Order: sequence, then structure tokens, then C-alpha cells
Amino acid sequence: MSITVRRATVADRDAIVAVHRSAAVTPGALARTPEEVTTAFAEAAIAADICLVAVDADGTVCGEIHAKRETIALFAHVLGGLTVAVRPDQQGRGVGSKLFEALINWARSAEPEIVRIELAAGAGNPGAVRLYERLGFRHEGRQVARGRLPDGRFEDDILMGLLLRPVG
Repeated sequence: MSITVRRATVADRDAIVAVHRSAAVTPGALARTPEEVTTAFAEAAIAADICLVAVDADGTVCGEIHAKRETIALFAHVLGGLTVAVRPDQQGRGVGSKLFEALINWARSAEPEIVRIELAAGAGNPGAVRLYERLGFRHEGRQVARGRLPDGRFEDDILMGLLLRPVG
């Protein structure tokens, strides 16, 4: 399968909504429910510091990732608020890895410098946690009962970070 990753544009708005809604159908796969994925959500994603889409050979957007630099000066070297989604029929085919690799490459060359990328993953989503570990993210903590699933159960968030260069 041929996948390309490129910067998202306003023209991708509806496709980004479709990707996130399709992924959100599975409880715990994303933080948002399908109803919470709106055009305003997609517009905010596109306006983030970095927003990338994965496009298949037919030109269909099959994945999206976005993140933003922290705005407080003390944390300005941190890229956070990271959200990623891949259409369920494309999961397990390397789309998420390609999106992350492109995001990490962008972050490595960003000015001013980005030193750290951070994210939170639902403990009930081991596939996502394994992907992040393969990409070099490390477990840094756990937020107990951070999420509440539609059936009322609580789920912990796994806090993960990736240093782009040695510090200290």
C-alpha cells in the first residue's frame, strides 16, 4: 500500500472529520466520541503548529496527526496536545507509524527547537501504547481514572514522552 504524508490544508477538513469519527466508533480508541468530532475540531487541528494527513494511492485521507507547541515560555520546547487517528480499515498497516515519523522529523527541524514530544494513551488501548513504545516514547506516569468510557467504567491514561535529543 502506498501512503504519503503531507501537511493538512483547509480542504482536508471534512476528511479529517471522517477519519476521527470512524476511529472514535470504537470506545476507548480516541478520547472523543464520534459526536464530539466536529468541523470546529478539524479546523483547530489544521490550525495547530503541525497537522499532517496520510493519503492513500487513491487520494483518500486515511489518517491524521496534530500537535501544538506549549505556549508558556518555560515549556515552549515541548510539543503536546497530540492527537492521532487512523481509519479502522487502515489500522495495522503502518499508517500511524508514517504519521508519527513525519511529525517527529518535523519536530527535529522546528525553530525554535522542540526537545520533547508528549502524549497520553488510554491504558485500554495497548496497540497504541505498543506503537508509541516502538517509536521511542517512554512511560513517564499514569493518571488514574482519567477517562470515563461510555459504559461508565474508568480508564487510566498512560503518560508518555519522547526526548528528541539528550538533555542535562
